[in-house]
Amino acid sequence: MELKIGFIGLGNVGGKLAGSVLRNGHELMVHDLDKTAAEKLIDAGANWADTPKQLAESSEVIITCLPNPAASAAVLESPDGVIAGLSAPKIWAEMSTTDAAEVKRLAVKVEAAGGSAIECPVSGGCHRAATGNISIFAGCHRDVFERMLPVLTTLGRRVLHTGEIGTASVLKVMTNYLATANLVTVCEALVTAKAAGMDLNTTYEAIAISSGNSFVHETEGQVILNGSRDINFTMDLVSKDIGLFHKIAQDHNVPLEVSPLLVDIFKDGEARYGGREFSPNIIKRLEEATGLRVLAPGFPADIVDDEPEEPGYEVKPTGS
Repeated sequence: MELKIGFIGLGNVGGKLAGSVLRNGHELMVHDLDKTAAEKLIDAGANWADTPKQLAESSEVIITCLPNPAASAAVLESPDGVIAGLSAPKIWAEMSTTDAAEVKRLAVKVEAAGGSAIECPVSGGCHRAATGNISIFAGCHRDVFERMLPVLTTLGRRVLHTGEIGTASVLKVMTNYLATANLVTVCEALVTAKAAGMDLNTTYEAIAISSGNSFVHETEGQVILNGSRDINFTMDLVSKDIGLFHKIAQDHNVPLEVSPLLVDIFKDGEARYGGREFSPNIIKRLEEATGLRVLAPGFPADIVDDEPEEPGYEVKPTGS
């Protein structure tokens, strides 16, 4: 069924997700602070909205995919914002990685305006966002989830209903925390292998076929060894995500030991290289400390999803 979908936030992830909306036959309206970010989508058939309010008035589903909670609040609550253009039975879908308390607060305002709210952050990397094979966590009332599922299964492959609104945000920052911990240990392993005189192509394969393998190694490990370090994700975004996770732990009196180290490592990375530095370049801290350059031939500069796009489906939790 073709729907009128509005998409706000056309950055590294949002632009690719909006492309999936068009590719799957929905009518698309877009908005971004930078109109040039929308040019390819407009050329492909999307319409432009001058304000979030205009977009909300013209759409059945309004998706936001923004860099931080403050940006989402501004887009929703400004006089020309999404909430000003809402009415029943429109759905607001928050695809940003955000704070659970903040998305709950905004959801109350959306519902007061007559709309329904769902949070649906994605996981799996920009390369999978581009092909519609990314995973999606969805927090909302079950009836809203079922209304939104046909859209979510065009945006992603695996869709998990996590419970009420707020639950998806908690799980999203938790998984980003785990990915960050893995990135730091992959960096340490590769630098140590280089220091020990190991061939890095062989080292990559040894990790890939071992119990030490991971999604992060198979993706970010490749662009680290290529030298591009380009995964369309930056250090400031990592700091935001792991900071949100650490706050959840603090709020619930969980005495974490690894999390504070990761927060400090990425604060130091931002101080050295800038917040907009690609996150895998956190390895530069160790390269500089050792005088080594961790590179190997034959690895790609960009990660591309070589799996064909497949119809999405709902993932059922074990025991449900």
